[in-house]
Amino acid sequence: MSIDPAMVADRSALGLRLADYASMTKPRIAVMVLVTVAVGGFLATGGAPDSATLLSAIIGTGLVAAGASVMNQWLERESDALMRRTALRPIPAGRVSPAEAFALGTGLGLFGTLFLATTVNWLTALLAVVCYLLYVVAYTPLKRYSSLNTAVGAIPGALPAVIGWTAMTGQLDPRAWILFLILFLWQFPHFFAIAWLYRSDYAGAGLKMLPTTEAGQRVTGVQAVAYALALLPISLAPTLFGLTGTLYFWAALACGIHYLAYSVAFMMRQCDQRARQLMWASLVYLPSVMALLMLDLVQGA
Repeated sequence: MSIDPAMVADRSALGLRLADYASMTKPRIAVMVLVTVAVGGFLATGGAPDSATLLSAIIGTGLVAAGASVMNQWLERESDALMRRTALRPIPAGRVSPAEAFALGTGLGLFGTLFLATTVNWLTALLAVVCYLLYVVAYTPLKRYSSLNTAVGAIPGALPAVIGWTAMTGQLDPRAWILFLILFLWQFPHFFAIAWLYRSDYAGAGLKMLPTTEAGQRVTGVQAVAYALALLPISLAPTLFGLTGTLYFWAALACGIHYLAYSVAFMMRQCDQRARQLMWASLVYLPSVMALLMLDLVQGA
């Protein structure tokens, strides 16, 4: 039996197209979003969430987050083409058309929202819509006008934890905002480090990140320390509000001091090496704190 070369080529092309679609959803970011949804659900229920509801919340939020990431790349296709690290993304490289990306981004967002509304609850779906709109309509366009885009973008970056909470309880609880604040504050040193490393790329593409100007560079390290310092007591709040025990408290304190130390080191000598070290420290901090929350809940259950 002979193999039709045209069929093989078609299948190969389809596989490459699907791979491009998947890459536009920013899978690594999506995974962290899904982890924070799960942690929010576990915290809301003391470590015993309804598995079906939590899974629905994770799937729906993942779809909305994926759609927002695609729309982000649709909006930034021109600036992406000007930066070395993004020039080979599917849209600027010409492998995916802007129309395809727009359809994919809106379709994922709409389907994810409807999925949450029908399988979880309307409050959770509403929060997902807020995340989507803040990321697509506010954060992404603002990058061309103000370095405050980091603060705006940190809101949808932190809301998935609240989504996990509301998925389990159907209501907003003040304690849910503790996890929100941990995620919100963590993002600043993390993104300041990334912005420092790619400051020339951002400046060349006309994106207003804090380190793209001389004035901004002078305060980047100071702001990284300020947010890492603010994060330290907030990260201990789950224990102070009775959500976790002493295991989490002392381990989170150690993680926070470690993150702060790298922020201080970056402030003392702002260079690419210190920025890269801070970036890696941030990537160690968040998964560690999320794992500690889960471990403490499991041990206390």
